[in-house]
Amino acid sequence: MVYRPLRYEQMMRAAEAHDVRARRMFGGMGVYSGEKMFAFLMEDEIGLKLSPDDYAEAMALEGAGPMHPEPNAEPMREYCKMPKTLTNDYEAFVVWVERSINYVRKRTSSSTGSSAAL
Repeated sequence: MVYRPLRYEQMMRAAEAHDVRARRMFGGMGVYSGEKMFAFLMEDEIGLKLSPDDYAEAMALEGAGPMHPEPNAEPMREYCKMPKTLTNDYEAFVVWVERSINYVRKRTSSSTGSSAAL
């Protein structure tokens, strides 16, 4: 199994107020709001795509780090691997999921027709 069902269910529950979907990619699973990916699940890790300010704040949390789609791959740009202490705290995790979804939606709405890199 590529990902732990616990993390998939956890992500879908945290994002249930939004129209989200998930699909397998890079040996993990991308989670999308509309056509924009905002989260990446890999085994029991969750990476969220964050604004520069939110990314800096998240990276300062103990246990956070860059999100890699595969062990030896380059990190995913703008994605922070969220610490287990945060992902295991449902209410705090939902706040970060909201930040991530709002960021990708804002980028989509401010787009001038060119596709933003994931």
